[in-house]
Amino acid sequence: MLNVLLWSPLFFALVGMALPRRAVGWFATAGSLLPLGLAIALVGDFHLGTPVLQHSVDTSWIPGLGVRYQLGVDGLNVFLVLLTALLWTGSLAFSAMRPPVGRERLYFLMLGIGETATLGAFIAQDLLLFVLFFDLMLIPFFFLIGIFGGENRIAATMKMIVYTLVGSLLMLVAAIATAVIASGDIGHLTFSLSELRSHQLSLGSQEWIFCFFAAAFLIKMPSFPVHGWMPDAYRAAPLPVLALLSGVLPKVAAYGFLRVVLPLYPAATVHFQELVMLVAVVSILYGSVMAFTQTNVRLIAGYSSVAQLGFITLGIFTLTTVGSDGAILQMVNHGLVVAPIFLIIALIAERSGTEDLTRLGGLATRAPVLAALFLIVTLATLAMPGSANFIGEFDILIGVFQSKIVYAFVAAIGVPLAAYYALRLYQRTMHNRLPEGVTSRDISRRDGLVLVPLVLVILGLALYPGLITKRADTAVQDKLGAVSAAQHAPVSVAMK
Repeated sequence: MLNVLLWSPLFFALVGMALPRRAVGWFATAGSLLPLGLAIALVGDFHLGTPVLQHSVDTSWIPGLGVRYQLGVDGLNVFLVLLTALLWTGSLAFSAMRPPVGRERLYFLMLGIGETATLGAFIAQDLLLFVLFFDLMLIPFFFLIGIFGGENRIAATMKMIVYTLVGSLLMLVAAIATAVIASGDIGHLTFSLSELRSHQLSLGSQEWIFCFFAAAFLIKMPSFPVHGWMPDAYRAAPLPVLALLSGVLPKVAAYGFLRVVLPLYPAATVHFQELVMLVAVVSILYGSVMAFTQTNVRLIAGYSSVAQLGFITLGIFTLTTVGSDGAILQMVNHGLVVAPIFLIIALIAERSGTEDLTRLGGLATRAPVLAALFLIVTLATLAMPGSANFIGEFDILIGVFQSKIVYAFVAAIGVPLAAYYALRLYQRTMHNRLPEGVTSRDISRRDGLVLVPLVLVILGLALYPGLITKRADTAVQDKLGAVSAAQHAPVSVAMK
């Protein structure tokens, strides 16, 4: 099942290269239903109460280097796999309705490669395989923004490449060093996460390797102060691509902390806990303040993502079960919310010809369905009580109160700030007077087929957020086991 799930997007994208240009987008959309169906089946067949990998695949790939083709799902990644498949289907369908003029085959090929790379990063259980998929994600988005993006797309792409390549190279060095250093105890070279976890490195080695991985993940999210590539890339990216760039890719980085960093480098995690929490809290405040000072609707959503990912990082580094459960729930919540926001921004731009908030307004006049869908997404963004986002942030803050209470009080400031920038975005686009030259019209049935299912998932998850947290809980406890041991170990033992 995992092999078909992983490689089917690439297969359909390659077949689409031989089809007529008008058909390739709809063919890719139809093909995306297969991994979506398999992802739903994985959730339906998931066994509770066990940290053991399910539907695992394990075969030798590069024996001389100890690299294995290992795949598997557990409570950490099963819903992130479903999120990836769902948002990719929505983005492909939205793009098929508005295909780029020229090079349609290349556009949908890059989206197919991107989905395979992202799914691979989520389900890989070999460290080097994870790094390879993580780096592969960069290539299709380089072309999607550099070729199909808007103004200043070349400069934006180059800045994104420079930032992310630095992080990727650091991560590659860290992965190789982990395997080489651990080989002395294991007796052979291996990148298997399960084997590496059973042979902990010395504190000195853990510390510098932790820093390399943390730099790569924080750049990808992005977090303050390594977010410099984000504003230009968000301005230039096609909006269906931006829905994926913001809704899915940052979650791979947050997931990497849980899958790789906490179990392999627990002593370094404890050592740098407060530093990473500080970065997370600053990201929350910085992203929130920047979100309500922007007039470009893309950047409002972009900086809000910086703040939300700060909450996710903060939850992970509480090193508590409730905080990490909340972080996983919030990863899914944020993806479900931010993707429709960018698709709605695309609809707003079509009706108004601008993405400048100061020139917008009154779009709800003759568009009650669009206004209602946008309102639901907005209320979820600001974590309105009753939404799954509220439960996610609540769990995270509970974890922070249990771990480092001072950070909880500071992070809580981000909650009212989110309400301000989210309501400001909705009010200034949907209400007030309809500006001259702006058309108010409701969404088409085709657009509704993309947006309505996403909003229904948001509403459904609000009714039962335990669908995710119950499945994540056992895997989270398993990953925190090594961290808990490191917290209570004597310093002399931790340094060995």
